Amino acid sequence: MTVRNLDALFRPKSVAVIGASERPGSTGAMVWARVLEGGFEGPVWPVNPKYDTLGGRAVIGDAGDLPEAPTVALICTPPDTWPGIIHKLGGLGTRAAIIVGEVRCDEDRLALRHALSAARPHLLRIVGPGSLGVVTPALHAHFGAPSCTVKAGGVAWVSQSNALTNAVLGWAHARGLGFSHAVALGGEADVDAGDVLDYLASDPGTRAILLELDTVRAARKFMSAARAAARNKPVLALRSGRSDPADGLYTAAFRRAGMVRVDSLDDLLDEIETLGVGRVAAGATATLITSDSGLATLACDAFAAAGDTLAPWPAEADAALSEALPRAMAGNPLRLGDDARPEHFGTALKLLAEHRSTGTAFVVHASTHGAPVGEVAQALIANQRFAYRGLLACFFGGVDAATRDALHAQGIPVHTTPQRLARAFARLVDYRMGRELLMQTPEGLPAQVPEAIDAAQAQARAAIAAGEHRLTGKAATQFLERFGLRVEPQADDLNLDAAHAAVPKSTQEQVQGSTRGLAQGSTEGLTLAPMPAAVRPGTATGDCADQTAAALQKPVVDIAVELHDDDNFGPVFRFTAPPVDGVSEPLHVYGLPPLNPMLARDIVTRSRYARLIDPEPALAALTALSQAVCDVKEIVGLNLILRVFSDHVVLVEPTLSIASTRSRLAIVPYPRRFEETIDWQGLRVTVRPIRPEDEAAHHDFVESMTPEDLRLRFFGAVGSFDHSQLARMTQIDYDREMALIATVTSEDGFTRTLGVVRAVADPDNETAEFAAAVRSDQKGRRLGQLLMDRIIKYARARGIHWLVGEALRENAPMIALARSCGFTITPTEDPGVVGFRMALDEPEQT
Repeated sequence: MTVRNLDALFRPKSVAVIGASERPGSTGAMVWARVLEGGFEGPVWPVNPKYDTLGGRAVIGDAGDLPEAPTVALICTPPDTWPGIIHKLGGLGTRAAIIVGEVRCDEDRLALRHALSAARPHLLRIVGPGSLGVVTPALHAHFGAPSCTVKAGGVAWVSQSNALTNAVLGWAHARGLGFSHAVALGGEADVDAGDVLDYLASDPGTRAILLELDTVRAARKFMSAARAAARNKPVLALRSGRSDPADGLYTAAFRRAGMVRVDSLDDLLDEIETLGVGRVAAGATATLITSDSGLATLACDAFAAAGDTLAPWPAEADAALSEALPRAMAGNPLRLGDDARPEHFGTALKLLAEHRSTGTAFVVHASTHGAPVGEVAQALIANQRFAYRGLLACFFGGVDAATRDALHAQGIPVHTTPQRLARAFARLVDYRMGRELLMQTPEGLPAQVPEAIDAAQAQARAAIAAGEHRLTGKAATQFLERFGLRVEPQADDLNLDAAHAAVPKSTQEQVQGSTRGLAQGSTEGLTLAPMPAAVRPGTATGDCADQTAAALQKPVVDIAVELHDDDNFGPVFRFTAPPVDGVSEPLHVYGLPPLNPMLARDIVTRSRYARLIDPEPALAALTALSQAVCDVKEIVGLNLILRVFSDHVVLVEPTLSIASTRSRLAIVPYPRRFEETIDWQGLRVTVRPIRPEDEAAHHDFVESMTPEDLRLRFFGAVGSFDHSQLARMTQIDYDREMALIATVTSEDGFTRTLGVVRAVADPDNETAEFAAAVRSDQKGRRLGQLLMDRIIKYARARGIHWLVGEALRENAPMIALARSCGFTITPTEDPGVVGFRMALDEPEQT
């Protein structure tokens, strides 16, 4: 992944249009005209040997003759010219180019490859080919051929479709809405959706991101970037093609990344209004304010259909509104009455502000003689500050442009129907819930014995060396049992006839009846939830009689579990369960490993079967299967039945496909290879990567530090850390960050964190910034040196070129530690702060 030089695209200072023209209908003419109409204030240079002047500007004959390097170059020439142009621009120092032309044949594809090769030595970034362009309205930079000029706003638009981009820009323009940036990615030969998401995640001018795509080119980069972006701001995604067999996988990937999937272009457009204009805190509840009972009924129906919840009011709120507005029908929805005046809406907002539980305020109104829409809008503007969780409006019939713009200026989104308003709010709630899912602390993973994992890896490799590429029967059973999974024995492994004869005939008939129902697809049963072991205590092993008794229980459901190596996302699970009614389509749910119990719960508790069983054994089984896939890279495929009973699960007829290589997982799993246990200062210390379930221990760790040590670590006085802050410390993306902790475990099993060191790499993997902290009662025992040695080793192994850090100038121990590790101490712009810098490409000193 890389965001290198993307700032040139989004914060340009100059532009050259290569192939600028005045020939009607030509690409060069359209692009040149849009650059001029947009009013870009930096230097603009047309390049074309056929002209002396264009639009009163002197034309440059060749890209190599530009007076200086343009920040961005717009290339409107045929493909065979691209390599030469890119070579010249790169030599000048240009950092980004947008190729507007299309690739249509093999010769064009060859020219594109040569252009990419010419760009690489200069780190020149290329958008396209076939890109409509990149628009940054705040800088009046309309670089490409958008259908209209674009207003500035708070939402970024990123799309793989030129036609859809033009349609959305035109729709927004007609409604006075704008964008922070608009990007048409084109062919994504270099800059892709993951790169742009990575940049926009930290862009201060972008409050939300709307993403339209059909496919993902680099799944790991995309997932990492999307997860980072969704932690900071709403990311909504539209993908067409619900009939596509892989569509369910995209739904799972979006959800795993914390993005909100929208079902239609209309929904995505509504979010330009909601997110680009308003600053709405999407709580779970809202209060509806209207004048008419009929409108109230329509709005309530819309809210119910969208899954929104109207807030229950405290009695004090009812009493206050009844006293101030005696003709109103207090309660939620609040009906002000047919004779309501504009000021009554303002009064309602003021009074509700005192009762935080009433949530976000929604005003739904149709113009009346006593309360014209324009005057009600002015009352909302005057009292908007009282809506502490935000204010959204729905005016039937719409409003005039001046009123709309006035509402927008005060951060009040305006929708035309209650349905659109309710759905827009529901998506904000979905985002909040998805973000909370990202930040939840999962239960601990099953504690797998490293020797068992090593044995499983050895078994897979030995089979491959022997020319075997499938594990079935006893081999598959042995493999899976290493991960705590229980496999149902084959019929020839048990003397089932003898056991069957010992069972009463009535019981035999009951079991046979349940088996017939299962075969007919009429059973009930998918269920799953979290637990740290694949089966309940005592069920993993047992004698023949125990296993026979378990077999005679009626299963709740058989779930088909498959693992396949997807072209985009690498190894992915698919879970299939029969329908509840035996008639509907089976339930298909995808899951991206690694799974933990919390993520497994999220995958399956959407099923209607979850209430029928104790879900924990099933969730634990899925988590253990995920661990097997993550720990044994030779697994490329898997097929089995997860037979779910009311209180336990078993695997039936497992088949594992194995190979020496497979695709990368889309999400980097816990890197067990960095674990080590050592004897240190009389203690048995484990140094390992931090895990999400370390949150409680990390809370104790930071609480144990003195206020002065916390001030030196965080460059200022800090109080306590809340869950969201601790989640960011413990739930890291191992693809771009590493935090190594030193822990000790007491006799009672409590794990205590003694110190932590972390390194966060930039998306280019060029530089990583480190930070370290040690418990105050462990200072002076060289624990910091131990951790620093390991993070330096990690950074070198990752291929990072520079490790950097900072400390307050008064932090003498940290400065001494950095110096002893080989860092160069450097000044910074802040006289109270010193910098550390180490070149990791240089050989280690011995």
